[in-house]
Amino acid sequence: MSKQKNQKDKVINVGIKPLGDRVLIEDFDSKEESRTASGIIIPVGVGGEDETKKGKVIAVGPGSVIDGKLVKPEVSVGDLVLYTWGDKIQVEGKKYVLVGSANISAILSE
Repeated sequence: MSKQKNQKDKVINVGIKPLGDRVLIEDFDSKEESRTASGIIIPVGVGGEDETKKGKVIAVGPGSVIDGKLVKPEVSVGDLVLYTWGDKIQVEGKKYVLVGSANISAILSE
């Protein structure tokens, strides 16, 4: 089970434990239908799945074994990251994405 601490240091149980080099990210960029300034409706899915998205790391797997050594992901719980794609998951109305650490492009400064 994955646990995170919110701003009040209260532990929140998300119910998902990433395996290997996977990382659970709270998706800030969940797309919904939007409109341009001139009123044109842009449906979900336009722009492609390869767009870079932003989210917060909720849980990190133990890492993967390379040449007999455990290599841990470079991100930590609480990091704000840019990522390209992953498996979409919804738990109690919140949107998460489970990504391989190779799909995380950068850690953002807050």
